[in-house]
Amino acid sequence: MQSRILIYDGTFQGLLTCIFQIYEEKLTNFSIHPEGYNQTDFFANQELVVTDPEKSARVLKSFQNYTSKKAVHRIYRAFLSEIPGVELLIVEFFKHIFRHKCDLSDDFSQPAILKIAQIDRKVGREKHRMEAFIRFELLKDGIFFTKIAPDFNVLPLILKHFKNRYADQKWIIYDEKRQFGLFYDLKKVVHISLNFDENLKKDPNNLHNTEIIFQKLWKSYFNSANIKSRKNTKLHLQHVPKRYWKYLTEKTIIM
Repeated sequence: MQSRILIYDGTFQGLLTCIFQIYEEKLTNFSIHPEGYNQTDFFANQELVVTDPEKSARVLKSFQNYTSKKAVHRIYRAFLSEIPGVELLIVEFFKHIFRHKCDLSDDFSQPAILKIAQIDRKVGREKHRMEAFIRFELLKDGIFFTKIAPDFNVLPLILKHFKNRYADQKWIIYDEKRQFGLFYDLKKVVHISLNFDENLKKDPNNLHNTEIIFQKLWKSYFNSANIKSRKNTKLHLQHVPKRYWKYLTEKTIIM
């Protein structure tokens, strides 16, 4: 039987629509890829799956009938990892649950379920690090702004944290790797796409005067509080990996 390549729009709803089609057409020989996939198997039949909210909702509801919220969150975070092939792992997870009609989301004897749990932990660590290491900068227009480029697509996961913590400030968190961001206008959070100079954060001309003063004060405090005789670079890198330094004011301050 000829292999089928299911192409979806890269959304979670789109993936669930693919799962609906797999069951509806009883597909056995298939692969799933987001749009932009470069096909290498020229003998496979490529098909675009249009996201259907009703079908995706039916799949998710059926899954929730046999599992817990924890299982749904685990799958969603694994999906946000964007790791190549994660779609098939999620399909195997769904199949295992539907086959036994009970909550086997912690059945780590199943390779796909174990792998999903491992990916979920990695995404969870990235989420917490983004929440801890993100530093906003006040722009001249009064909006607090920051750029990030996380390994995984954790922006949807950190939305609630920053909305609650900075409810009285307008802010933008922009994922330059995925080219979309979140803008909070004091009432709601909306998804945005920006076209800006790549050196925006490094150009003091874009910053509010008080922001430059604050950064210099923070750098001075950081240096005075740092005891050189007790410096432990290995421990420091363990808690604050170098790839996160670009988010920290004390590491990237404009002088």
